[in-house]
Amino acid sequence: MKVLVINCGSSSLKYQLMNPETREVYAKGLCERIGIEGSKMEYEVPARDYEIKVEKPMPTHKEALELVINAITDKENGVIASVEEVEAIGHRVVHGGETFAKSVLITDEVMKAIEANNELAPLHNPANLMGVRTCMSLMPGKPNVAVFDTAFHQTMPAEAFMYALPYEDYTELKVRKYGFHGTSHLYVSETMREIMGNPEHSKIIVCHLGNGASVSAVMDGKSVDTSMGLTPLQGLMMGTRCGDIDPAAVLFIKNKRGLTDREMDNRLNKESGILGVFGKSSDCRDMENAVDEGDARAKLAEDMFIYRIKSYIGAYAAVMGGVDAICFAGGIGENASGIRERVIESLGFIGAKIDKEVNSVRKKGNVKLSTDDSRVLVYKIPTNEELVIARDTYRIVTEK
Repeated sequence: MKVLVINCGSSSLKYQLMNPETREVYAKGLCERIGIEGSKMEYEVPARDYEIKVEKPMPTHKEALELVINAITDKENGVIASVEEVEAIGHRVVHGGETFAKSVLITDEVMKAIEANNELAPLHNPANLMGVRTCMSLMPGKPNVAVFDTAFHQTMPAEAFMYALPYEDYTELKVRKYGFHGTSHLYVSETMREIMGNPEHSKIIVCHLGNGASVSAVMDGKSVDTSMGLTPLQGLMMGTRCGDIDPAAVLFIKNKRGLTDREMDNRLNKESGILGVFGKSSDCRDMENAVDEGDARAKLAEDMFIYRIKSYIGAYAAVMGGVDAICFAGGIGENASGIRERVIESLGFIGAKIDKEVNSVRKKGNVKLSTDDSRVLVYKIPTNEELVIARDTYRIVTEK
């Protein structure tokens, strides 16, 4: 089966055409700056080592998707003869609220339910829905499936997802922890369980570390806690997001600086984190290079980032009553060997030991980082969210 995976942002559209059964990726790419001057499309055919970039106006997502369809069906460089070969479309949808605990076939009722959660993800859900509507318009009759970032974490118990606020804030406003990066946490934890031989019982901590970062506790294949909350702002310190903070500090800063709600939100989401402390960049690589050059604020930002990761790992080991494996994924998790080493070296009290030599060598694929005498397995596992979306899409459209 050929499944087209779509991930729509407000001004971008990521795509992959793939076979979820064989994992083969026929084509993939990105349309960016949609509705903005200088819009362009990247198109890649991995099997042929073919890649192009096309600069062309894309006023809306409709024009962007038309470019994608033209590229994958192009007589010379396409990968399918016509769009009829696309059997289903899988969409990443950021927030499913409490409504969706699993992926679903998109119907009019599902669209309305996703729209009802727009307030919980105002920057993401409307863009995701825009992608769905565009696909339905350009490829009528094709089944569309919604795969939610929040769904994997819907197995959290109430004591983990509830906030200690007046109860009506939950019942009336649905204010609670939802968690994000669910497709990544699902893929990485499932892969780790396979490596472990698919035991009946397992305690796995997944560290998805990128510009956005989150940690999850996965017990017996189910999420029992995760660091992100009502929004992706809670939890770890991130590239530009502050992560955990005293709520009173938000009101204090807002009032002292005379900021509007939007300005304060921007400060927390786009001016904080690594960027806020380091001051020069939100990129972990820039921070690490500056640390090597003796930059004190870069060192402080790195120490804070690592401290938060260690704190969550320790907390989740306590929540699960131990830990069998710790996994690193995401751009930082997969590439920042120094950060991995510092995190694991601090976890000797739970029996985790890292092989420094193996950890220092960049290798593709799943890599065991722990020593043979480590009581906790430590792995680098590159995430594959598109495969999760494609697999769920395949499963739903082929269900009898």
